[in-house]
Amino acid sequence: MENKMKYVMVIPDGASDEPHPALGGLSPLEAARTPNMDRIAREGQLGLAKNVPNRFNPASDVATLSLLGYDPELYYTGRAPLEAAAIGIPLGPDDWAIRCNINTILDGRMTDFTAGHITSEEGRPLMAALQAALGTAKLEFHPGVSYRNLMIYRGEPGENPFDETTLTTPPHDVPDQESADHLPKGLGSELLRELIAKGSQIVAEHPVSLGRKAHHPSNSIWLWGQGRRPSLKPFKEIHGIEGAMIAAVDLVRGVAQLAGWARIDVPGATGYLDTDYAAKGRYGINAIDDYDFVCVHIEAPDEASHEGRPEAKVEALEKIDELIVGPLLEAVSKRPAWRALVTPDHSTLIRTKAHDRAPVPWAMCGTGLAASGLAYNERIAREAGVEMLDPGFRLMERFLAR
Repeated sequence: MENKMKYVMVIPDGASDEPHPALGGLSPLEAARTPNMDRIAREGQLGLAKNVPNRFNPASDVATLSLLGYDPELYYTGRAPLEAAAIGIPLGPDDWAIRCNINTILDGRMTDFTAGHITSEEGRPLMAALQAALGTAKLEFHPGVSYRNLMIYRGEPGENPFDETTLTTPPHDVPDQESADHLPKGLGSELLRELIAKGSQIVAEHPVSLGRKAHHPSNSIWLWGQGRRPSLKPFKEIHGIEGAMIAAVDLVRGVAQLAGWARIDVPGATGYLDTDYAAKGRYGINAIDDYDFVCVHIEAPDEASHEGRPEAKVEALEKIDELIVGPLLEAVSKRPAWRALVTPDHSTLIRTKAHDRAPVPWAMCGTGLAASGLAYNERIAREAGVEMLDPGFRLMERFLAR
C-alpha cells in the first residue's frame, strides 16, 4: 500500500485566456509568475485539450465532466442537476432541475449575473420568499451558494414540460447585453418567462434587496441550465481508485459526488477571489493520505475574467501557484509513485467577460513521464506543436496510465 500511486489535480477554473493589452500583450498565464505550474510542464508533459464538444456551450458543467473522464456526449443532461446533487436534492426520473440565479438587471441590461456576489445569508431569505409566493406541489425553490440557486420542477410520468427545443442562456455569457434578447425559448419557455417576471418582482421588493439598493441591486432572477438527473458510472468502478474533491461551487461538487468521490469542504473557501487559497492547499495535502486521487478546484480566475479584471486574474493565478500547486506538488512528490496535473476546464476571456471554446493547456508530471522542457501557458502550448486531446475526456486516461 505504501507504493500505491498518488494523484493530485488542480483546476484553475477559466484560467486559459488570450493576450490582453493591459498585460503588455500577454495572457494572464503568461503574465503571472507560476514557477510551480512551469515545473510541472518542464519536468513532464504539456498539451492542449478540447473539453467541450462543439454542440455544447463552453461551460464548467460539460468541461468538468470531461476533466473527470466522462464523455459529455454520453453523460451530460444539463447543468442544474449536477448542482442539485451537491445540495442533496433528490431528483426522480420525471423531475427537472433548473438554475435560479439572483442577478442585477439595470435599464434592461444584464449588468451583473452575481448581484454583486450576494452572500448566501442574503440569498436564503430571497429564495424563501420565492418558495412562499411561487412554490407549489410542482415547483420548489432551493437556496445554494451566493447567487447560485435552484428551482425544481416535479414532473409526472409521461409529462414533458421541457425538451431539446427548450433554449436557455447562461447569464454570465451575456454581460451588459439586453436581457430580453436572451429569455428562454422553445417548449416550456412561457412558464419560465412567467416565473422570471414574477420572481424578479418578488426579490426586487424584498427587504433584503431594498437594503442592498445602494450597494448592488439584487433585483431579478434568471432561470437556465435545465436538465434531468444524470447517471454516472462510479469513478472507482472504472479506474479502481478513490477520489476526493475540494471545491467551493456546487456544480463541481455535484459532478464529483455523482462520480462517487468524497467531498471535502474547506472553511474560508468562497468560490470567489477572496477564497482562502492556503487553506485549500492544506486540506489537499491532508487528503493525500486518505485518498488515491485528490483534486482542488479554484473558481477565482473565472470570476476575474467575468468581471473584466486582468490584474485580479494574474493575482489569482499567482496565489493558486504559490499556495496550492506548490505545496501539493511538494507533498505528493515525496511519495514513491505519484503524478500531478494542472489544467483549466475551459477558457474565459477578459475581453468578452464570457467563456470561450478555445482548447486549454494542460501539464502533468511524475512517475513514468518524460520531461518536455517547456513552460506552462497557452502560447507555448500552441507554438510548440504539443499533442491536442480531442475529445478532452481522454486526458484522464492519459493521467492515470501506468
